[in-house]
Amino acid sequence: MLAKLLRFICKILFRVEVRGLENVPKEDGLLIVANHESFLDGLLLGLFLPKKATFVVHTSVLKKWSFRQALRLTSYLAVDPTSPLAMKKVIKLLEAGENVVIFPEGRITLTGNLMKVYDGPGFVAGKTAADILPVRIDGAAESYFGRLTRHHPRRLLPKVTLTIMPTTSIAMPKATHHGFPTGKQRRRIAGEGMRSVMQKMLFQSQKSRTLFEAFLDAKDKFGDNYKLIEDINETEETYQNVLKKSLALGRIVTKVSHAGETVGVMMPNITNTVALYLGMSAFNRVPAMLNYTSGTAGMQNACIAANIKTIITSHKFIETAKLESVVAGLTNLNILYLEDLRAQFGVVDRAWLIGYALHYPRAAMEVSKPDEPAVVLFTSGSEGKPKGVVHSHKSILTNISQIMAILDFNVTDKWMLVLPVFHAFGFTASLLTIYNGMKTVIFPSPLQYKVIPEVIYDRGCTVFIATSTFLANYAKYAHPYDFYKLRVVIAGAEKLNEEVRKTYQEKFGIRILEGYGATECAPVLSANTAMANKNGSVGQFVPGLEHRLETVTGIESGGLLHVRGENVMMGYYLFDNPGVLHPPSEGWYSTGDIVELDAQGYIHIKGRVKRFAKVAGEMVSLEVVEHIANTAAPEHQHAASTQEDAGRGENIILFTTDPELKREDLQIVAKNTGSPEIAIARKIVRVEEIPVLGTGKTDYVTLKQMAETA
Repeated sequence: MLAKLLRFICKILFRVEVRGLENVPKEDGLLIVANHESFLDGLLLGLFLPKKATFVVHTSVLKKWSFRQALRLTSYLAVDPTSPLAMKKVIKLLEAGENVVIFPEGRITLTGNLMKVYDGPGFVAGKTAADILPVRIDGAAESYFGRLTRHHPRRLLPKVTLTIMPTTSIAMPKATHHGFPTGKQRRRIAGEGMRSVMQKMLFQSQKSRTLFEAFLDAKDKFGDNYKLIEDINETEETYQNVLKKSLALGRIVTKVSHAGETVGVMMPNITNTVALYLGMSAFNRVPAMLNYTSGTAGMQNACIAANIKTIITSHKFIETAKLESVVAGLTNLNILYLEDLRAQFGVVDRAWLIGYALHYPRAAMEVSKPDEPAVVLFTSGSEGKPKGVVHSHKSILTNISQIMAILDFNVTDKWMLVLPVFHAFGFTASLLTIYNGMKTVIFPSPLQYKVIPEVIYDRGCTVFIATSTFLANYAKYAHPYDFYKLRVVIAGAEKLNEEVRKTYQEKFGIRILEGYGATECAPVLSANTAMANKNGSVGQFVPGLEHRLETVTGIESGGLLHVRGENVMMGYYLFDNPGVLHPPSEGWYSTGDIVELDAQGYIHIKGRVKRFAKVAGEMVSLEVVEHIANTAAPEHQHAASTQEDAGRGENIILFTTDPELKREDLQIVAKNTGSPEIAIARKIVRVEEIPVLGTGKTDYVTLKQMAETA
């Protein structure tokens, strides 16, 4: 009767919702694990799980009279989670067929995210081969029974959700006397397995929603007046400000497009740009984030591939970025400027916004589904034409959940976002911060090497993400104290230079975490973290991402990486078949990278098989390089390859049979054809003839060897 009464009270006070009851097996002997959000967690699990279980509690809990009284309502076992002897008692319970509830973190979260996971629960799971039943507790941390810092939103009676996930297990590696693993290593591996279970649980229990619905959920959680984003204008915008801009801009776009249409966005890193693509999401328009540094030809081809008819941009931006000639070269496109469109937002629209939409945004938005297209990002294809990478709302939100499951970000953080929002991580990161209540300074250009360290210092930023090349340049101009508050620095898009790693460690006392991503994966595939880091690797896979390695002829170690998961793109839009979605075969995306996995699951990238160069973090098609040369000297033969460069990642080497060809000639052609300047070869090497294979194709393997010694 007492349990029924308490269950009724909790349902009334906390509106407790239990999901996934169908995942609870009939058999006993379960190891039930849950994240630890508050002092309510044990009570909630005891009342709402349809299984009687013994609760494993920390010995320190028994020191408090109130907890001793609460524990009288259930069977419990008091242990020290760091003690191997204590874990043996838990093993005996499971082997006797009892259900056991344990919190692998051993303590209530202070950050709202997963904290350190002890090895003991993983060892228990591996030793007994027990079925693990993960349970996600969500909402209890916001109550006054939680232990979050004062920066987190607190509520008297928050809604609490218990999400029961399908059972899983941890395989304990066999002990050996002469090889790996033994003793402590086996315990550690099992602990890593439990950490993986917890991370997977956190991301898989996410709600199914659209990008705009996720924004509204965040606004409801953190409050209308919570300040979250500022740009170069140094004005901090609240959730209410961003909502107002989003609805207004979204309404404007509906006047020049139809539902479901892909609309080009050519805008810089400013708050209005973020509001624009949130607003487009609200009204079921798909923003296509155009790379305005790709030149006229690059943008024109991108628009053809994605079947874009309309581009939204700004007079002020075009003038500031000196893109007048690039825009003038675009054909068969309706280019609209926000300054002009603002005049179309009339009295009726203002009345709709103030009197209705701001108060009922969920009713005002147009319905779209989580598995429908949410954004189109662009990457270059091997034939030199850009591909449109189509992501759904679900794939973007899945990757955000994956990132939050492994990296320790929280509401006390302030991000410095310099990666452009047409870049996959720039786009995803701009939403990740908004959805999780993290303040953001969004900066228009990553190339201002002197200014950015000063802004980081002035605004007290704690999180910074950039490429190795950019990080090296910032370090040249930064005062040792400029980065005093940075606690998380992540390098991606190109291999982290060892000198850059050393500089940040010695000059700033910062450990750079290296990650790995692809536009097609929304974009994060893996990352080193505070809990799991190995220098020289790009970390371990994010939870929920399958992988396989395909053997490549001529490469002895590693293989071609293929991945599959909910964060993988819906498919490509191709230049040759505009606007038609080409999904990855059976959901598998080939990254084009040769990787090696070590025993702990860390990824080591050995090289790429695609014909791309990664110059200062930018992907450059070598086909475009050759096209420029062929245009400049059509009577001669040309072929492009790359060589490593400590400062830029890679340099492009052009081999040519033309003894007179100069870089100036290539620059003129690139300008006339609208090709990006970065696609101009760094070095030109004269050769008697271009090596070819027996099939008549260019021998790029030999060229690569020649390039490394050029």
